[in-house]
Amino acid sequence: MTGLERARSLVETYENDLRAELPDGARLFDVHTHLGYDIDGMRGSYDELTAILDRHGFAGAFTFCMDEHDREPAFCVPNDRTLAHSKRSGGRLVPFVRLDLTAQPLEEARRALDLGARGIKLHPRAQAFALNDERLQPIFALAVERSVPILIHGGRGLPPIAEDLEALVLRNEGVMLIVAHAGIADMAGLAGRLGGMPGVYFDTSVWSALDLLDLYRQVAPEQVVYASDYPYARQPNSLLLAVRTAKLAGFDDRQLRAMLGETAIGIRDGSTPASLTSPKGASSLVQPLTFARIHQYISMSVPLLWLRQHDAIGALGLAVNASRERDGHAAEAERIQELLVTASELWRDGAAHASDDERVAIMRTAIQLVNLADLIAITTRA
Repeated sequence: MTGLERARSLVETYENDLRAELPDGARLFDVHTHLGYDIDGMRGSYDELTAILDRHGFAGAFTFCMDEHDREPAFCVPNDRTLAHSKRSGGRLVPFVRLDLTAQPLEEARRALDLGARGIKLHPRAQAFALNDERLQPIFALAVERSVPILIHGGRGLPPIAEDLEALVLRNEGVMLIVAHAGIADMAGLAGRLGGMPGVYFDTSVWSALDLLDLYRQVAPEQVVYASDYPYARQPNSLLLAVRTAKLAGFDDRQLRAMLGETAIGIRDGSTPASLTSPKGASSLVQPLTFARIHQYISMSVPLLWLRQHDAIGALGLAVNASRERDGHAAEAERIQELLVTASELWRDGAAHASDDERVAIMRTAIQLVNLADLIAITTRA
């Protein structure tokens, strides 16, 4: 068995963990998936995405194109591919139209919505616009007119956006808005201004459990919707991240089922938003100090893994060494150690492969293992 095969076998054990942790009767729905070929080199495959949905029992997903090589003019060609993917899936993939504010966005939005798009995707970092751009107002007004949701990037690479986004929401009564990546670009501002607003949601597509724990304490559980950000995220990592952090924050089974799919299905179907309850979770984190060190070392290593660079500073090795320490959490430490040792071997061996596709597959699997180890480290309580 190769190192990659061993790693994939190890990941399967966490799929079994996931099945045991899902609440009874959960209907899964992913509000943030991409298909296409991004200019950053990432690819989202129809066959892979639908296989993931099948494997984990998803009812469906919101889907939109990536920042494609053929995005000009106006994302017309990629948007048409998204519509074709939806038709091929029998509507299981719910198509969103992606817009470029510099290229007739209102016309493209209307064209795609008339052809069957069921939502709008905006990406202020990739398409380089600010949230006070006057061209956004007619897009938000159209979303209200057509009763379709807007999903907007709220992750890395943005300045504070909360004030301008709040102004758009208040100006367009009844708009349905999903802030992607838990709004980590401006979480406190977004949660403070948009928390408690019916019809405004935050998706769970983040790397770190810390981001979700911080979100849950600031917005109602009914405002949180599950998202993977496929193909950038993997399963079972993404679902485990959402489920374990929500349980740690104190979500009950009803709130878990809502977050994992029922709320999103309601958005898809145009249902009235649920009544909002109080945020969940604490404002501080108590964890074993050794596991805090492991998290720190993992955080140092992840950018190198993403860039497929050598671990010259030995960060992952430090995390492995810390996982060998025993401080009353032996079972969790052993699982972290197994994941990190396997990831270290993949990282070391990945450079020896001549095929870039092989190197990418190896490094992505190593990242998946490291992410699982980090989840255990963060969610283990002292």
